[in-house]
Amino acid sequence: MHYGSLLEKAKQHKLRVGLIGLGDYGRSLLFQARKAAGLDIVAICDTDADRALIAIKAAGISEDRVVQTNSLVQATAAIEAGSIVLTDDGTLVPRMTVDVVVEATGHPEAAATHAALAISEGRHLVMVSKEADSVIGPLLAKRATSAGVVYTPVDGDQPSLLMQLVLWAQVVGLEVLSAAKSSEYDFVFDPARETVTCVSQTVSVPGFGDLWNFAERDPAEVIAARAAQLTEIPQRTVADLTEMGLVANALGLGVDRADFHAPVARVQEIPDLLVPGGMLSCGGVVDVVNLLRRPDEFSLAGGVFVTVACEDSYTWEFLREKGHLVSRDGKSATIVNPVHLLGVQSATTILLAGLEKRSSGSGRVEAGFDLVGRTNRPLSKGTLLEPKGRHHEVEGIDGLLVPARAARPGAPIPFHMMCHHRLNCDVPAGTVITMDMVEAPQESKLWSMRKEMDDEMLADR
Repeated sequence: MHYGSLLEKAKQHKLRVGLIGLGDYGRSLLFQARKAAGLDIVAICDTDADRALIAIKAAGISEDRVVQTNSLVQATAAIEAGSIVLTDDGTLVPRMTVDVVVEATGHPEAAATHAALAISEGRHLVMVSKEADSVIGPLLAKRATSAGVVYTPVDGDQPSLLMQLVLWAQVVGLEVLSAAKSSEYDFVFDPARETVTCVSQTVSVPGFGDLWNFAERDPAEVIAARAAQLTEIPQRTVADLTEMGLVANALGLGVDRADFHAPVARVQEIPDLLVPGGMLSCGGVVDVVNLLRRPDEFSLAGGVFVTVACEDSYTWEFLREKGHLVSRDGKSATIVNPVHLLGVQSATTILLAGLEKRSSGSGRVEAGFDLVGRTNRPLSKGTLLEPKGRHHEVEGIDGLLVPARAARPGAPIPFHMMCHHRLNCDVPAGTVITMDMVEAPQESKLWSMRKEMDDEMLADR
């Protein structure tokens, strides 16, 4: 990416941006866009008007500039007059006079509706809502290509950043053994108290200091022992699986284990672990690491990294001396981009789409893998599969990343496609939830688009 040329274009041309969703991502983008050259957020949608007005005020935008309306005529006039439109109707935004639509609701059904409409209206689409992307991303990408617009992941989220890092490695000729991200929150070990804390959850881990280094032990043995002491803290999340599925589908990478290895590991241990012969049975795969560190150590901050083969031992020993993360046997190295800044860094994607008609991802989306769900306890008929929290977890269900199949009766249902719907039968523990186990909605844009995608891309699977 050539930032210099992009900045010059941004100084000469301002993009009109419509933002749908003012959660953590949307709020950070709204604030930062006021400082970024070339961006003008002219339309905002959120179902909670009070929350939206608080975010708008925090961004330094006077309420006098805000016009609240669900009328397209009034919205169009307001934008032309230099005002900012606030609406609770997401379908209104793509029909306004905007160049780029940013979909950031995080709600799979709403996101599918908004995304399809944006593409049909000829708007470039920045897809922040990974939940819909993981179900129908390949179809949306195909539609966008046909419509002559850009469909892209977003800088500020790990998938786009990791795609770029992998492509960079391939451009310079490095063999990518694994592509991974640090989980959203670190596992912080306090040696004095013998505790590990992840966000607000703290567990007692007596003797954990003995597991701080591999020393002469088998790394797999140490990793297993750490995991056993930390069972109270979730070590795999649906959000991580969702994001890494997008990366696999964008780059043609594989999956070594359906629920990921997800080791609790220190950053310097990664080049020994996420490689064939370490934890992996093969190379060219995606995974996740739960970063283990002390309170005084540097965090990857949910950043991304690739582990590559070290073919020239002389060069990589030289680089090890400079502080690069090289494995103990010198055969692999981990290259890190410790950045994950949400909307703070998303201007690059929006400008690339609107000014250069390019994606900040790989520019392709294949139907390679689906995220599906497996019960970890028995679930009763009528259970509402309601995602909760920032990680969109559904109680009683774990995620698995498996080869994509057409979503037919008897086949696994994509995870975010079953969310907000009820089970129509009792489901035992350890069961992968299939299409016929979930009550089908009478009307759903997400479900109908997935059927279209299945018919076009997965008919033989």
